[in-house]
Amino acid sequence: MDSRRRSVMQPSMDPLANARSGIPLPSTIKKPSTNLRMSLAGPALRAPIPHPPATNPRQSMMRSQNVNPLLQSTSKPNYGRTPLTNSVRRGSIWGGGLQVAQVTLNQLQKDSRPLRERPYQAKMRQDVHAYLNEAGFEISMQTLTSMQGKDYRAIFDTLILTLDPFHPFKDGARFEEEFLPALKALRYPFAHQIDPKWLAAVASPHSWPYLLGVLHWLVELCKMRNEYLISGHPTIQDPAHVPEEFDDPFDHKALAFQYQEETYTSWLDNQDDFTEWRLMMEERYQRRNERLQVELDEETEKLKRAKIEYEKLKAAAPLVGELKKRNEQLKKDCEKLKKIQERYESRRDKILEQIAFEKTEISKGDELLESLKSDLNKLGETVKTQNLTPEEVIRMNTDRETLTRNLEDLKQKIAETHKIVMSLEVKVTNRAATVEEALDTYTNMLSALELFPSPPEPWQDIDLTLELNSASANPQHLLIGLDIKKVIKPTLSSVAETKRLERAAVESDSVKVHNELDQFTTECKNLDYELGELEKKAISISEQADELRDAAQNESEVANAEASRLDREVSHARTAAIAKGLGVKTQLQSLQFSYKEQVEKVSRLKEDTVRAILKNSQEIAMFKQEVSRHLQELRNLAEVE
Repeated sequence: MDSRRRSVMQPSMDPLANARSGIPLPSTIKKPSTNLRMSLAGPALRAPIPHPPATNPRQSMMRSQNVNPLLQSTSKPNYGRTPLTNSVRRGSIWGGGLQVAQVTLNQLQKDSRPLRERPYQAKMRQDVHAYLNEAGFEISMQTLTSMQGKDYRAIFDTLILTLDPFHPFKDGARFEEEFLPALKALRYPFAHQIDPKWLAAVASPHSWPYLLGVLHWLVELCKMRNEYLISGHPTIQDPAHVPEEFDDPFDHKALAFQYQEETYTSWLDNQDDFTEWRLMMEERYQRRNERLQVELDEETEKLKRAKIEYEKLKAAAPLVGELKKRNEQLKKDCEKLKKIQERYESRRDKILEQIAFEKTEISKGDELLESLKSDLNKLGETVKTQNLTPEEVIRMNTDRETLTRNLEDLKQKIAETHKIVMSLEVKVTNRAATVEEALDTYTNMLSALELFPSPPEPWQDIDLTLELNSASANPQHLLIGLDIKKVIKPTLSSVAETKRLERAAVESDSVKVHNELDQFTTECKNLDYELGELEKKAISISEQADELRDAAQNESEVANAEASRLDREVSHARTAAIAKGLGVKTQLQSLQFSYKEQVEKVSRLKEDTVRAILKNSQEIAMFKQEVSRHLQELRNLAEVE
């Protein structure tokens, strides 16, 4: 970390309620800086900070926070003084330095830990001892039991520097002066219960539990800090832990803080070129966006393919009428398939019934065989128990041999009969398969002729289907359905006759159509002949028209030549007339001027006459009024006299 970076710890409480800068003092303030640029954090001390050399083109961007009224200038008449003309003091817009700091909630809390219990103290000592040894600070349990002031300060400084490596410890400062500010900076909740005087005798019974509690709290805080740093949580904002692909806002903030930190450090070193870090940030975000861009391109390509496929499907959509016809055809096929399926299912049920019957017969034969064997055993035992003579034995042996030969003959006959039965069964099976194929062909033909599942009128009530029942013992019941000779064959004959009549009618109609086509063909040929004649006439007429056109063209050429000659003569005549009419035109203009003068003269005379008439009329009217007035005066005078 750059040495010019400031501490992240909070400032300690002071009697002026932190009226000074709220930013902690950097550890490098004690050393004379050779850097030409100042930090943006601004000053943090009351004393004035020496000005940087004049060669530094940049100054601090923070305004001075030295607002203590006791340190304000007395040479300025209007700054920091009470106006004499107003008894009301004007309030400052900055926080007053003499205000008493408010009591926080932490100062009202009480330590609820059982610090005075010896088992708890032993546990705290064990935790502190284990952590310090793991951290490389060698200390014995005896030292923690009988603690000295210097050992306590060494442990305290180690823990504080572990939490904040840039905590501003002052060289040569007393431990009592730095103890409470450090705890308050770390927001120790029970700092108000600690008395700095206890540090003079750390191991005293009344102070050691609280001071040990401070160490234990710092140790737990260090453990939490280490666990937090190791956890790799995004809020740590470590650029090294930012993955290649990230969306967390803290990862963005980590990269932004790294960029600002490095560029700010370069700025403090008088380096204004941040191109390298800008390129690094751009490359970092490009790596982040590569996979997203690839996925976006793939999805865009899929969308294009889907749109193309959609357009193809829209362009190649079949007509609705064809689909309806196809749907009706499929429905008919489905009905036929259902009928066939029902027929095969009924056949399967019959075969299953036959198999069950055969199994029952086999079980009965097995029972009969077992009973015969038991009878044979009983007879053998009976023969053994009887006392027979040699003659009887010979006779019985002879009878036995005879019976054996007869039995063998019977077995041979049974075997031959079984073979015959098997061959007959094979023949019957083959015949049944042939019959089933014939019935399937018959059913397919009925379907092709639209006689299955229901024939058309007037045979809609007749079921023409036939089914084979090979399990039936009665030959008359082998075929299930109507009688072939009495019903099915006559019905099919009538259907065939109807179809023949329909075919004959269709053939007669086709003959009529062929005759009409022949007539139309003949008429077309006649029309073709007439069209040929008309074409010949049209050709002859077009030739005559061409001849007339040529004659008219020749005549028009002659007429054009005559017209051009007449135009030339007219132009010559017009030229001569113009030459002769110049004198007439001049005389006409002179006459027009004379006429205009006469008209103007007449108009002037008219105006003079009108004015004279008006003047005379006015004088006559005035004279009349004067005479009337005199006459009225004379009348009045006469009446008076």
